[in-house]
Amino acid sequence: MSNNKPTGWVGWIFFASAMMLLLGSLQAIAGLAALFKDDFYVATQNGLLAFDYTTWGWIHLIMGIVIFAAGCAVMAGQAWGRVIGVFLAILSAVANLAFVSAYPIWSITALVIDGLVIYALTMHGAEVKD
Repeated sequence: MSNNKPTGWVGWIFFASAMMLLLGSLQAIAGLAALFKDDFYVATQNGLLAFDYTTWGWIHLIMGIVIFAAGCAVMAGQAWGRVIGVFLAILSAVANLAFVSAYPIWSITALVIDGLVIYALTMHGAEVKD
């Protein structure tokens, strides 16, 4: 971009940061649910990949906290927040893809949000500068 004036596409960045804040909060809640109530999620007899529910709970909780913090950085216009945001959205998508057998509605919803966040941060990330 040759000028530093934001265009109407800057809304995508604020959408991405709001979704990251929401996704981080919901991811942390999903992690807490797995930690405090082992029978909350329904899965096959084989469980979730190679992890038990407590491990998945900690993964989701930590990832939720980090996604929330990166969402705050994106909202503040920090370049590092956009880079971390894309990386964490990809990581979240992979984790939720693996979590589909336990909680399909949440996982598919999170996958869609992750895709929109990746689009917003990669295509319109330069609209908001620190």
